[in-house]
Amino acid sequence: MRRIIFPVCIGFVALTACSPETSGVASPANTPSSSSVSSTSPEVPGPGVPKVESPIDTDQFASAPCTAMTESQVMELFGRSVTPKPDLQGPAGPTCTWDPADGSGASINLIFSKVDRLGLTSVYQAKDSTYKFFQVLESVGDYPAVAYGTSDHRADGSCSIAVGTSDRNTVDIAVTQSREKIGKSDPCAVAQTVGAKVLATLKGGN
Repeated sequence: MRRIIFPVCIGFVALTACSPETSGVASPANTPSSSSVSSTSPEVPGPGVPKVESPIDTDQFASAPCTAMTESQVMELFGRSVTPKPDLQGPAGPTCTWDPADGSGASINLIFSKVDRLGLTSVYQAKDSTYKFFQVLESVGDYPAVAYGTSDHRADGSCSIAVGTSDRNTVDIAVTQSREKIGKSDPCAVAQTVGAKVLATLKGGN
């Protein structure tokens, strides 16, 4: 599948700079309806893909993606209030970006992926082809997660992860650390931290 890249950056309290290198979140050029699953769609989860044992209904959040993190959670990450920017027509699915207007370059990009309704199976299928970088991560709040990218940008402080919220849906989070944090912590662990906050909100809405 043809993919496109979304540049994003992330900074925590007292971090202001951002690396220009990004790994991004990928999606095909054509995104199907979020509510339709073809009768010919492959069975999920596919071979080797972990099953999501306790699916989360994310529909209410997909229709308002910026509600996936509370103001207090955003404050914990940025140390200040940040006005979120939703995009319900994002090419990979409903998207929210937290991008402070302070010029720090720090931001978070969150996507309710509606690429093909195959959930994590879609990411696993692209391993070694579209995604040269692929790593199974520890579960985020008991939900399976993987890090992925067209290449490995962890050394540059960037990481994208997909967290399975059901066998057919994921929440994708792409982050790039501030320059001061590069090499001091794993950017995929940073993305998992953000993911844990998002899942706490999603589960609270069910």
